[in-house]
Amino acid sequence: MSGNERPRRIAVIGGGFSGLAAANRLGELRQEHDTPCEITLFDANDRFGGVLGTVNIGGYRVETGADSFITNKPWAVDLCKRLGIADRLISTDETYRRSLVLHRGRPVPVPDGFMLMTPAKVWPVLRSPLFSWTGKIRMGLETIVPRRRSSEGGDDDESLADFVRRRFGNEALERLVQPLVGGIYTSDPEKLSLRATLSRFLDMERDHRSLILASRKQQRNQPTERSSGARYGLFATPDEGISVLVNALAERVQELADCQLGKPVTSVRQREDSRWILGFSDADDVEFDAVVMALPAWRAAGLLDDTDSELAGLLSEIEYASTAIVVSGHRLADIQHPMDAFGMVVPAIEKRRILAVSMTSRKFPGRAPDGCIQLRTFVGGAMQPEELDATDEEITDVVQQELAEIFGVCGEPDFVHVARWNRAMPQYHLGHLERVRHIEDRVRNHRGLALAGNAFHGVGVPDVIHRGETSAETIWKTIVPPRADVARRDYNSV
Repeated sequence: MSGNERPRRIAVIGGGFSGLAAANRLGELRQEHDTPCEITLFDANDRFGGVLGTVNIGGYRVETGADSFITNKPWAVDLCKRLGIADRLISTDETYRRSLVLHRGRPVPVPDGFMLMTPAKVWPVLRSPLFSWTGKIRMGLETIVPRRRSSEGGDDDESLADFVRRRFGNEALERLVQPLVGGIYTSDPEKLSLRATLSRFLDMERDHRSLILASRKQQRNQPTERSSGARYGLFATPDEGISVLVNALAERVQELADCQLGKPVTSVRQREDSRWILGFSDADDVEFDAVVMALPAWRAAGLLDDTDSELAGLLSEIEYASTAIVVSGHRLADIQHPMDAFGMVVPAIEKRRILAVSMTSRKFPGRAPDGCIQLRTFVGGAMQPEELDATDEEITDVVQQELAEIFGVCGEPDFVHVARWNRAMPQYHLGHLERVRHIEDRVRNHRGLALAGNAFHGVGVPDVIHRGETSAETIWKTIVPPRADVARRDYNSV
């Protein structure tokens, strides 16, 4: 760097996983290229991690947000390796590796081999009480259902509901697929974009015509785990909870960046020279060369409205759902059901007031004392938003009543903890990918701007880490001039 070149200044707004991943990657790039760069991270909260975190309550290890992440998307595992905590990752316990679904008021097993929407095995479906014989026959006819013709322009997107009805029938949708997928996205299946969420099923139809035949072929070519529902063998988490990852990442970022917690950004505007001005309610404006906004889309829209109202409008079109997680601890002796699964999902047609129950201590060790179980009960979402109008006490009462009726839970719980995720789950509705393309086109008009978070290309922990890191790499290539001695070596590989 010549003497008259100044260090570039980059702001990261948001201290959740995506913002931390972006700040960490910027620090890594600075070290790799030995290029002066000042990184500042701002967050309105006084702690890192956003909605994610682990707390210890009376011998229970409680997650306030996600309790694990999928490993077939490599970005979370790769980050753990770079942070030196990969040896602390554990997989799910095989003992109870299956799912339940509520059917006529009682929990029944998801048929063995049924993965989200594809029944790869015949006999478990035929023996299952979930479906009528008419429904079973209709599911079997999927092997002769033709491919859907793409619309003009080649758009093959389809709602989850339409896709499943067309290929497997309405019973498969209502009694199993809706609750299984709804447990991931908390969405209305009539609106959920399959291309934006579970595109592999559209690809299976395109490449093999039948999802059942494609799944059987895959099973023959590579042995699969014995489980039902989600692909539980692909999930991992740190031994002492997700905060192990959050804390390790936050510690690394604090070494690499100036972290300003409890300091909300109130305005963001771009000057004619392309530099960015961040405003605060209790401090002077600060100038930066670039900004990574790792925020919910609706929050980013509010900050960007003065700079680009069209971009702000597109961001505002991404809808969000709210959920609450009621975590409770119970003695197994106080529960009539054997609780021999990782969790249970609840179809909307059951007309219950909960979405799902995760049996966390059945999935991972060290989550509950001996002879006890930890339950995480989900409430609200896009299908039941009115449930979140209630107080924490009212929601807790609803959950305890539901657990009593469904599993025979009695007695006072050892503890109850309510975590609310207000406007935290983006809804990937039909047209989502096209909207995101328009958003990214508008962002390219603003030098030094990148958007991260879970609103664009995935809601899971690996997805938001990847989005944060790629946003950092984009910013780096845009505003940080490569040093002559390293540009030829590896700058283009960033």
